[in-house]
Amino acid sequence: MSATSVSHHQILIVGAGAAGIAVASSLLARAPDLDIAIIDPADTHYYQPGWTLVGAGVFRPESTARPMASLIPRGVRWIKAAVSAFGPHGHEVVLTDQSRVGYEQLIVCPGLKLDWAAIDGLEATLGRHGVTSNYRYDLAPYTWKLVQELKDGEALFSQPPMPIKCAGAPQKALYLSCDHWLRSGRLERINARFFNAGAVLFGVADYVPALMEYIRKYAVDLQFGHSLVAVDGPAKQATFARTLADGSRETLVRPFDMLHVVPPQVAPDFIRASPLADAAGWVDVDPATLQHRQFANIHGLGDVTNTGNAKTAAAARKQAPVVANNVLVALGRLPTQATYDGYGSCPLTVERGKIVLAEFTYGGKLAPTFAPWLLDGRKPTRLAWWLKERILPPLYWRGMLKGREWLARPKLTAARTQP
Repeated sequence: MSATSVSHHQILIVGAGAAGIAVASSLLARAPDLDIAIIDPADTHYYQPGWTLVGAGVFRPESTARPMASLIPRGVRWIKAAVSAFGPHGHEVVLTDQSRVGYEQLIVCPGLKLDWAAIDGLEATLGRHGVTSNYRYDLAPYTWKLVQELKDGEALFSQPPMPIKCAGAPQKALYLSCDHWLRSGRLERINARFFNAGAVLFGVADYVPALMEYIRKYAVDLQFGHSLVAVDGPAKQATFARTLADGSRETLVRPFDMLHVVPPQVAPDFIRASPLADAAGWVDVDPATLQHRQFANIHGLGDVTNTGNAKTAAAARKQAPVVANNVLVALGRLPTQATYDGYGSCPLTVERGKIVLAEFTYGGKLAPTFAPWLLDGRKPTRLAWWLKERILPPLYWRGMLKGREWLARPKLTAARTQP
């Protein structure tokens, strides 16, 4: 686009990640004649839930990546650009080249920002000196390399304050690494330590007993209330901070041979600086309808919203049909709004071949997909691992991203008055 050009679309989607592609496909499944455009500058689309298994040597990294052009739904215009600002009163977005794109309905789902720079010294040492993270495509293979090569010493794993995407991922890396060391007879010579900024191992209490069994099995030194604040790669030292009861802060410096880092996570800069954001910077939507609280022709979904659900691909899979339905209600093409119940899923890989399958809705209410006699998510099972390894990837590529709403049909409610 030139700096002066202006285009206009019936529906404009910001972000072509899991949420953006899925909602575009769900819209077209309901109304194939829609005029939809999707804005995203990326050349590659990633299946991020697979990176945990890349870091454990189960998946090849290239199996989690596909060209973006191959996934944009047919009939949807792809604007390969980045958004710099929103003009909700004029129903337009501004691109980084200052061109503007107008819309009738806007869907905002650009994901979140991994704030690597928030940890002093981290960016300079990522991918070197034993410092890695499964939260990046190019680093997950390095995780597996480190796990294989570590014979003894200190292995540290960090988890930042919430919210983060896939809240179980920090401990998934811990468990799978420890499982490999146990199977190879090295765990007794490796001190595995988990520094969690939070106060609990997992936010839904029903799953904690099974997870604690593995903490004990792997003899993990579990430390709550500790946030990673600095990394010195060449010196192989990590600095953690915690707040004491009197409000003061103390720091703890730990040596490491391997450090798996999960960075703090925030809304993207262009979201935080926009009129769409709440005080914390996230897109401010109704938690049930996912409609923006201030602008009736804007909806949000995925990791960028301020809803209280877990930020997972499973949540986006349930949200996409709700937003698709409700955008069509806003356009006057469907009569009844749909609601999202806060469903999220976190397959906690506690060992190679077994998973604790956490499924829950708003408020931590359990929401199992399967009957307990078939799969009790509160216990580690091989069936849950089979689902994670064999079923969920094709369900993502061929189901969710294609608008096939298997086990994700939205719940319809009485029509609501638009704010």
